[in-house]
Amino acid sequence: MSVDALVRADIAAMAGYVPGEQPSDGRLVKLNTNENPYPPSPRVVDAIRAEAGPALARYPTPASDAVRERAARVYGLDASQVLVGNGSDELLSIVLRACVEPGQTVAYPVPTYSLYRTLAALAGAEIVEVPAPAGVVPDGLPATDARVTFLCTPGSPVGRSLGRDDLSAYADAARGVVVIDEAYADFADGDALELVDRHDNVVVTRTFSKSFSLAGLRLGLAFASTGLVSHLAKVKDSYNVSRLSAAAGAAALDDVAWMRSNVARVRATRERVAAQLRDRGLAVEPSDANFLWIDIGHPTSEQVYRGLRERGVLVRYFDSVELRHGLRVSVGSDADMDRFVEALDQSL
Repeated sequence: MSVDALVRADIAAMAGYVPGEQPSDGRLVKLNTNENPYPPSPRVVDAIRAEAGPALARYPTPASDAVRERAARVYGLDASQVLVGNGSDELLSIVLRACVEPGQTVAYPVPTYSLYRTLAALAGAEIVEVPAPAGVVPDGLPATDARVTFLCTPGSPVGRSLGRDDLSAYADAARGVVVIDEAYADFADGDALELVDRHDNVVVTRTFSKSFSLAGLRLGLAFASTGLVSHLAKVKDSYNVSRLSAAAGAAALDDVAWMRSNVARVRATRERVAAQLRDRGLAVEPSDANFLWIDIGHPTSEQVYRGLRERGVLVRYFDSVELRHGLRVSVGSDADMDRFVEALDQSL
């Protein structure tokens, strides 16, 4: 019997999501997965140490109550409007599991976070991808037919934000759920969180992986109306967030000032390096995130990607028709970015 026959036919036929490379070679400057170059708050480390004892023999609280309560306080919502997940990726999956039946439509502009396609395919959805300039909600998105629409802002891989008024107008027209994925919102000047109270069909997702420097612990937040959160909670795993992750998340939210200080450093480096690259005649998109998109042109972009790697710098190259003309570069420390610019000069 073929192994393919043991799984669903659609799973056997589909390509899985390929995350950014996680090299074991510590000598590489890692600028490919948009991690924060600076450590989390010392309170996070203390909280993990305090939890890493006898308490690990017990299950965590099912709803991660301490994280929900602190998130509600920080973001000005009620705890009943907060759902905690094992990274924001799990929360995206929860929305699809709760809201989409096989054959119903999931829509999003492209290019964007490529996990959306994988999650929608796993849900058996009819996928509608609408090409759009960065920072624009395209007119062709099916607001009336889509059961779920994903709108990433600031968007990857370019880093531009969608306008709050445009997001609100789309939510007004939409009959289904509008997921506003704000993984990078802390690096921008504004966000769309206020739309949660204005639209019952809006879900805003956030992650601790970027601004809070906790990519290794996998923790995310979803904000929505109390009624929608209560339905989404029905399909999450019983204990989806570990004790250690919950303790870390609560401590991180108790020290938002630490996060904001790190974000300010990243933003300053982002603007400095973007200016340096433009001075070299390179096309660099304005970014509201913790990464830069450099339009180099294909096949030069792939050659430069390989040249950077040979010189010890790892960035993200997407081998797709829409994106192979450029490179996405995470904003690292000042020292890391200086090494990147030097390696880029040599590679070009």
